[in-house]
Amino acid sequence: MSEAMLTLDGITKGYNRGKPSEVVVLRGATVTVGRGEIVALVAPSGAGKSTLLHIAGLLDVADEGTVQLDGRQMNGLTDRARTEARRAEVGFIYQFHHLLPEFSALENVVIPQLANGVPKLQAEARARDLLGRVGVAARADHRPAALSGGEQQRVAFCRALANGPKLLLADEPTGNLDPATSDQVFGVLMSLVRETGLSALIATHNMELAGRMDRVVRLAQGRVE
Repeated sequence: MSEAMLTLDGITKGYNRGKPSEVVVLRGATVTVGRGEIVALVAPSGAGKSTLLHIAGLLDVADEGTVQLDGRQMNGLTDRARTEARRAEVGFIYQFHHLLPEFSALENVVIPQLANGVPKLQAEARARDLLGRVGVAARADHRPAALSGGEQQRVAFCRALANGPKLLLADEPTGNLDPATSDQVFGVLMSLVRETGLSALIATHNMELAGRMDRVVRLAQGRVE
């Protein structure tokens, strides 16, 4: 496998620690994603895949274990440093698009860039380019409510890639769509990831979609197999 973009080593995470109601979700989970590699993370509901993705994306902190992103140790960073690393290097896609309803498709892709210090005209140009790549350029001025489910998720893909991340994390990115739309939209996502040379860890229940990725890993009983 190529040099690692993401390494999670011995990740343990529990909730209500030390209490009778304590629940341990991850028990020494270890997974590596190489540069330019697309890895499917397959797990049943409640197995902890969302928790693992949140730890990988620096949204949560493991109780034990280490996280390395692009060869850099993420453990021990301040909250501010974690936020900066996440904003610059990680893109997220969720099952539901979570677009800002009061803004257009274009504005939803521009806003994260503005938050990252990109000049407005440059941000708009990149947003239009990304929307064109996923086939929704003609819908750029529409608000999310005027878009179909598949179009909304394509815009969410563009938003995730707006700041040029090195790692894409996706949690059931087509799980909210009907099968035909899911297949089509997933194809768009795969093409976009390939074109940009991203590394990606994509959680899915769909084994057919998982089989289209470079490698499949399974999360069971808190460990990655």
